[in-house]
Amino acid sequence: MSRPLRPVPLRLLALVTAALTLAACGQAPAPQPQAAAPRTGFPVTIENCGRELTFDQPPSKVVTGYHPSLETLLALGLGDRIAGRTFFGESAFLPGQKETYDKIPQISETIMLPQKEVMLAQGADFVLDNAMASFDAAGGYASVEELDAAGSPVYILGGWCSPEETLQYTLDKTFTDLQNLGKIFGVSDRADKLVTELQAQLADVKKRVEGRTPVKVLATDGGKGPVNAYGGSGITNQMITAAGGVNVLKDVKGDYTEVSVEQVSAAQPEAVLVSDYATLRGEDMPSSPAKAEEAFAIARNSPAAKDKRYLALPVAAQHPGYRNILAITDIAKFLHPDAFAQ
Repeated sequence: MSRPLRPVPLRLLALVTAALTLAACGQAPAPQPQAAAPRTGFPVTIENCGRELTFDQPPSKVVTGYHPSLETLLALGLGDRIAGRTFFGESAFLPGQKETYDKIPQISETIMLPQKEVMLAQGADFVLDNAMASFDAAGGYASVEELDAAGSPVYILGGWCSPEETLQYTLDKTFTDLQNLGKIFGVSDRADKLVTELQAQLADVKKRVEGRTPVKVLATDGGKGPVNAYGGSGITNQMITAAGGVNVLKDVKGDYTEVSVEQVSAAQPEAVLVSDYATLRGEDMPSSPAKAEEAFAIARNSPAAKDKRYLALPVAAQHPGYRNILAITDIAKFLHPDAFAQ
């Protein structure tokens, strides 16, 4: 048996009727949402690789390429903005950054950005890297233009926008990058503070090594002939000079290049810097001690070989990013330990 319907109270019926009448007469229009107030300091326009990048608000879904780009954002306290990162290994992390790295989704099993379809599917509103290799359409990657069109503007650290510009790197570009990123993310105060700290660190190194005889340095990535080494242009040469050294291959054109065993032998280095690939060791990638021994065998009569004097330098430090300035201090301590004894 069905339950009888309750009669609607007259008072409630009157209220409903009145509300419907007001709505029908247009006397109670719905309030319109207010447009969001523009954020202070925005829009921001930054020039990078000959392009103007304009941001109406700080990026919130960022993808980073090779590890130095991730390190740089973490140094600015922007880890919560990173939605995807490439692979980096279990060592050579800067202090305190491994835990954050582990929490960020990995979108590539290599240090390169993923292939085009995967990359575009990320829906990033900012992409940060320190080389153009991950944007080569011929290699199956999304190009800078394709990412720009998809709303994922690309910023390249250090001005490494072309092979020619890679050779033109100077240390001040690291500071420029930090300041630009500060503007893009609306954290200029953090960026300015970090730049001030790094400039003070660089000035301290300069003061400590000033007046000391520069140490003759061979920077190598191994090889028994020809030798993979670093010439007189680019980031590694800049770091050696700032740390109180002199690159024994400073007269060789180029940054990462090949030189003969005769050139290395004749250079008579007093110390050796070895590029250390924390993530890529194996039969095809000798360890840092093995690469140092190759250099010592070639320059066997050199002071460096006699003293077995070498420093394993994380290759991440040889790419543009926050780590560059930190590495200069490490190199200076290696070359001039007495200057840091106090």
